[in-house]
Amino acid sequence: MPGVTRRRCLPGENNMWRLFVPVCLSMVVASVSGTVSTLCVAAPDANARAAIRPAVAQLDPRGFGAIRRVGLMPKDTSEEYEITFWNSIKDSQYASDYEAYLKAYPNGRFAPLAQARLTRLRASTAKPAASPTGHEASAPPVSTGAPAPSQSNTLPQPAKPAQSAPSAPQAKAAPPATAPAKPAAAAPAPVNGNPGANTNAGTSAKAAAAAATTAAAATAALPAGAHDIHDCPACPIMIAVTPGAFTMGMEKDDPSERPAHRVTLSHPYALSKYAVTVAQWNACADAGACPHLSADENSAKNAPARDLSWDDAQQYVKWLAKITGKPYRLPTEAEWEYAARAGTDTRYWWGNDMRKGTANCKDCGPPWRAEAPADVGAFPANAFGFYDMAGGVWEWVSDCWHNSYKNAPDDGSSWDEPNCPTRVLRGGSWRDGADYMLSATRFKYDSSVRYNANGFRVARDMK
Repeated sequence: MPGVTRRRCLPGENNMWRLFVPVCLSMVVASVSGTVSTLCVAAPDANARAAIRPAVAQLDPRGFGAIRRVGLMPKDTSEEYEITFWNSIKDSQYASDYEAYLKAYPNGRFAPLAQARLTRLRASTAKPAASPTGHEASAPPVSTGAPAPSQSNTLPQPAKPAQSAPSAPQAKAAPPATAPAKPAAAAPAPVNGNPGANTNAGTSAKAAAAAATTAAAATAALPAGAHDIHDCPACPIMIAVTPGAFTMGMEKDDPSERPAHRVTLSHPYALSKYAVTVAQWNACADAGACPHLSADENSAKNAPARDLSWDDAQQYVKWLAKITGKPYRLPTEAEWEYAARAGTDTRYWWGNDMRKGTANCKDCGPPWRAEAPADVGAFPANAFGFYDMAGGVWEWVSDCWHNSYKNAPDDGSSWDEPNCPTRVLRGGSWRDGADYMLSATRFKYDSSVRYNANGFRVARDMK
């Protein structure tokens, strides 16, 4: 019968194991040749076991219980961006979610799984006649019906916080960066004997006018303030911001938020009270200046417009500037954070601890749905009167992404670079947890890529 005995290895038998006391298992095997086989393995001594226990505890749950994660991975690491992205779509039933992931991370750790799910979803939804996906190739009828059951057309006046206390999920995401080509239209019938006259012009004008009317009605339903600025009926409501100084960033949190530095805004500007809404975006789309939203993002007119790239947002502000004659643009990152903090230097605009019911984020209190963000204005405003600066949708700002604030401007201007491919997002979304609701939180994304948790609000100069 084979037997096993235990002895210490001779000096040099396992000298590669520096922290370990070698222990050999001498296996006496009865065989024809009568030889004895010895198997040497390394076992840690008491000091070594104490030294490696914390590391092993994270890797071997069978030996030390459940996996433990020590601390939080910095939010600016590429690995964390990918993990955050994947966690927000991993249970999605939309093919475009996985398309967006594969476009951003073609060789990512979850790429094989994303490709498998994408193939399965495409097979299950295959139809004989292909139809455009993502942003619609042609303008849909102007929506005048009721929004989704859980969202209302008319918003109640939310309770505002006291002036003394000013601070990922499942939804379709990231369609292709460009919309499918619009099918060629049939030649119009002659008008007044002129075969070249086009009857589509009048129809398009009527659609644009109807969209503007819808946007105006939806905007009028939002809570109004005494000092609101409203440059046109379909325009976003703006609030003038008094210039001042503040500390931008946080020294104790994410490395990309460091160093905390003093910024002095000397220029007056206005920022939109809410994120740009679906109805407001549709006014631009029906005017032919912006791409149309897909049906999934177009169901609630007072929800924040989303599934938009930085390039899309640029189209909107250019259109807004054209129809109003005002210098509309995206806010700079410093302008955004100054307005989000609203005079505070705490982690959130309401304090240093998460408070249920103050932000539209995951596990942050009602109202919350996994499928979509709440309507704008559903949560309290900060002391400056701005809504949803934490949660709802991530908001594009004008700045190019930099990994830290080293050498950042101290005057609140946009920190840009020629041909910048990656832009900054602020504020967190309804798909993220409380850790992403901090006033200093930053994120990045390719400027040309659409993702359904990304939206924006607008700014304009005040002269």
